[in-house]
Amino acid sequence: MSTSFNSKNHPHRRFNPLLDEWVLVSPQRAKRPWQGQQEEPLISAQNQYDPKCYLCPGNSRANETQNPRYEGVYVFDNDFGALLKGEIAPDKTEGELGELFKMEPERGINRVICFSHDHSLTLPEMSVEAITKVVSVWKDEYQSLGKLDYINHVQIFENKGSVMGCSNPHPHGQIWAQASIPSQVVRTQQNLKKYYYQHGTTLLYDYLQKEIESKERIVLENKAFVALVPFWATWPYETMIISKKPLNSLLAFSDEDQVLFAQMLKDLTTKYDNIFSISFPYSAGIHQAPTDSESHEEWHFHMHFYPPLLRSASVKKFMVGYEMLAEAQRDITPEQSAEILKKSSTIHYKNK
Repeated sequence: MSTSFNSKNHPHRRFNPLLDEWVLVSPQRAKRPWQGQQEEPLISAQNQYDPKCYLCPGNSRANETQNPRYEGVYVFDNDFGALLKGEIAPDKTEGELGELFKMEPERGINRVICFSHDHSLTLPEMSVEAITKVVSVWKDEYQSLGKLDYINHVQIFENKGSVMGCSNPHPHGQIWAQASIPSQVVRTQQNLKKYYYQHGTTLLYDYLQKEIESKERIVLENKAFVALVPFWATWPYETMIISKKPLNSLLAFSDEDQVLFAQMLKDLTTKYDNIFSISFPYSAGIHQAPTDSESHEEWHFHMHFYPPLLRSASVKKFMVGYEMLAEAQRDITPEQSAEILKKSSTIHYKNK
């Protein structure tokens, strides 16, 4: 005897059109007891200045370079970058290895962007004005790095919290600019192009109209942006910020857009902190048009947030086993996590 399907109670798969892949949703597993690893809740730094911090104004970094006594945003080339600026000649013998042993040199620039001189702050605790300056610097860096003839992609991102591999609590993010377009961005671009050529509109513009109509997964909305839990979300409290207009990069942002985006960043990250009354960890990053010679009408600006916490401040979602060998899987439904985020206040718990 068959049972009538209910997405809130029954396992099912959802399709992610950006990556052309599926995610398994298993809402019935949310009730299982947890006896696994317990994470230490992330606590914000208490002092505005830490003499041992490599990123604080006036301090020396690990390579003994001294930071200026900056205020606000500060950007510098990563002292231990994953990429090198210098041109590297390809190995002439590489082709002899055959099609199953391909490799090629990769050139690029890694930068660190300190969001504030204040060691104790995180994005939700910064003012909209201060976050707007961060957005403005993101825009400037995307433009200046993208103009370099060997840079074809600029990835802006932030890892927040030690559980996400962040080694320094000072408010900061990173910018990786490189000659190649990274694999996940290539996959996304292929699907965006396919949709754009078939429909004449961007995939995310059409998707966003449907989400605005239903409002089921929308967490925040203002004049220029929407924050929502994607229908195909993988991480427990995963969200995306999507521009309402089909802007393909930060370069298309007006001054007002920058302020509204900053407000959205502050409100969304505040909601995150308020879920468990902790400094909520996540990896977040901007997806926008590559900086190569193409015009990229298919691209639609969006920012991903991937937080790992599942059911409490100490229980983390692990991507292991089935996820590594088969496909992504989540327990609570996107609609359930959207409802929790909607109810979370935009007034930070420290200020209540």
